[in-house]
Amino acid sequence: MKRAILVLFAVVALAFPLVADKGGDGSARLQLVEATTTEMQKALQTRLLTTEQLVQMYLNRIAAYDQVGPHLNSFIHLSPHALDDARASDANRHRGNIKSPLFGVPVILKDNIDTADLPTTAGSVALTGSIPLTDAFITQKLRDAGAIILGKATLTEFANFLTNGMPSGYSSLGGYGFNPYDPRPDPRPLPIGDGRPALTPGGSSSGPGIAVAANLAAIGVGTETSGSILSPGSANFLVGIKPTVGLISRDGIIPITADQDTAGPLARTVKDAAILLGVLAGFDPADPATAACLTAGNCFSDYTQFLDEDALVGARIAVPPFPANRADVMNAAIDVLRSRGAYVELIPALAPQLPGCDSSVYPPPPGPTPPQTLRCSTVLNYGFKRDLNGYFAAHVSPAAPVKSLQDVIDYNIAHAPASIKYGQALALFSQKFDVTPGSADTIRYLADRAEDLSRSRGALNAVYNGPDGVPGTSDDFDAILFSANSGAGTPAKAGYPSIVVPGGFFVNAPTPPFPDGFDAKPGPTGVTFSGRAFSEPRLIGLAYAFEQATKHRQPPASAPPLPSDFVGRP
Repeated sequence: MKRAILVLFAVVALAFPLVADKGGDGSARLQLVEATTTEMQKALQTRLLTTEQLVQMYLNRIAAYDQVGPHLNSFIHLSPHALDDARASDANRHRGNIKSPLFGVPVILKDNIDTADLPTTAGSVALTGSIPLTDAFITQKLRDAGAIILGKATLTEFANFLTNGMPSGYSSLGGYGFNPYDPRPDPRPLPIGDGRPALTPGGSSSGPGIAVAANLAAIGVGTETSGSILSPGSANFLVGIKPTVGLISRDGIIPITADQDTAGPLARTVKDAAILLGVLAGFDPADPATAACLTAGNCFSDYTQFLDEDALVGARIAVPPFPANRADVMNAAIDVLRSRGAYVELIPALAPQLPGCDSSVYPPPPGPTPPQTLRCSTVLNYGFKRDLNGYFAAHVSPAAPVKSLQDVIDYNIAHAPASIKYGQALALFSQKFDVTPGSADTIRYLADRAEDLSRSRGALNAVYNGPDGVPGTSDDFDAILFSANSGAGTPAKAGYPSIVVPGGFFVNAPTPPFPDGFDAKPGPTGVTFSGRAFSEPRLIGLAYAFEQATKHRQPPASAPPLPSDFVGRP
């Protein structure tokens, strides 16, 4: 991480060239910035470069841009084994043992995904150095596919469920992650200008988003409970897939709640996201939700078969209201959809969902309960205590000093203020729940979960089933198009899938405004296609068609090509 910074190209504004193609004299070349996994495979298979060289190229970029330079801070742990793993990959490739499209491809994992050879901390100082007993199921799937794990990514601590008001991308162990499209700190006075980024990197999977956007890793794996892949995907001009709950195993991932949690890809192209999704998806006996993958047509090992430039022809897409500051992006997206043959209808806002509860309304006070007290959901708080304690019991050594939510709380209190710069209100509230079977809290949780499912699936199916309300008829909608991650909550509660794709730029004008002399830079934003359960094939087709029609993706100027990013004829 402390390698000397390589000299950058003098002309920062150069147009990044095509990669992994032929030079004018027929010689092969690869330019790492914006290279796809397919282009990397071609370069590896033709021996234009080795996996060891490819990993070193990424390490050079990490050294230049992550902890120095723009100080993006996307890596919380850099793997000391990456080059050794790369050399082993090269040996296997030379023997013809190529296992998958990700063979030899460097990947970054969010630091709530277990790795038996690296700490898994969720960004918490309470879990510093915590090495899980085994790899997560999806970590092992990546290793089996031959992917090279470069390291673990910073994130919003405990996937943004430690407290209220924590800036996206901040954790007590990792500090602030910075958006590569504007890696400046917020200049406003305290309490806002406390070191946080001027342009949010999105969260909670901020680190994978930053790293993949800045070409510090080929692809990344994030997790989402409600918006945590879609948000950094949008903020970092990436493709992010939040899959149907049950498509990908959660075993070995530090949870918020099994009711809504899932892992998913972050990539620079829809094709790369589809490739990664195929590696991650599948049945895991340790995660009962993935039993759905045993039903034919739900899960696939190859999602690239659904890439279709003509997928928008005849598609029916519904668009709820969107924020005024994203109107230009959304209206332009709607124009593209229509020009490519889709029917687009503007619809009213979806039916409202229950908000989360807080300690001021739950548990209800003695006596008659005000009606508004019942109109909140305890699902996330209840699930956080239940499932975090379950994670510790199954995946952390019994000798570890922190083995429960209460242990995390106690550690943070003992090491305050550094451990809890923004407090731990959600952790404290969640710890109050009685998660034993038959308790009043359990009865309330079960009722709230049923209500969440009824409301969310009812709201979404009312759109997907079309005006006649009957599924499978000609007036059905294929997808709902949301601005950025603005519609993440309802599909998250329902367990339905979404995919975000780069949509354009918007003016980052915060409230209160930046001081005079600090110009707001345009920030990237995306558009999100959401669909029914296990509709990933259709969503991937729609997203790919939109991507190919628009080509919005641009690399950030803060992390331009290095001289070492080129192989072959420059």
